[in-house]
Amino acid sequence: MDLPNLTDSELLLLGLVAEMPRHGYEIEQTLEARGMREWTQIGFSSIYFVLGKLEKSGLVLSEVPSGAKARKVFSITQLGREALSSMTAASLGNYRPTFSSLLLGMVNWQLLSRDAAVQALEARLSSIDAEVERLERLRRQRQPMPDYVEVLFDFSCGQLEAERKWITTTLDYMRNKP
Repeated sequence: MDLPNLTDSELLLLGLVAEMPRHGYEIEQTLEARGMREWTQIGFSSIYFVLGKLEKSGLVLSEVPSGAKARKVFSITQLGREALSSMTAASLGNYRPTFSSLLLGMVNWQLLSRDAAVQALEARLSSIDAEVERLERLRRQRQPMPDYVEVLFDFSCGQLEAERKWITTTLDYMRNKP
């Protein structure tokens, strides 16, 4: 049987269910507690929808434990573990481009005057500085975090640092170009 190709949201939730059986609200709490919304897009309202897709695919099973306030609990299947392992290796091993609003701005850059473009990049640089500070503050507040969550913050900050360097170089060029 071919393993399904998972969306980012499916891979994220499958990984959380693989850690231990969970219900949707518990998944939401884990996303919040680990600061996972900093690097992935999944709304609270999508959690049960995605879990339902995973269940239809045979990657998770659901069970409603007995009790007055029982919630449907999801656990991973063997097929789910195989898909999770395969997709995790592919995600770590294969480059896949991500798309930034910066690229859209660059495509339309010619519509701006040089001064307007410089001002926009200066504003972006300020927003990057503020985002790095926010992420570092969030990292400190969430301690202790598992190593694999810690490196997510490192990666995000590293990307922001690379963008900061590019903007600084580009601003130097634009300010000094005749």
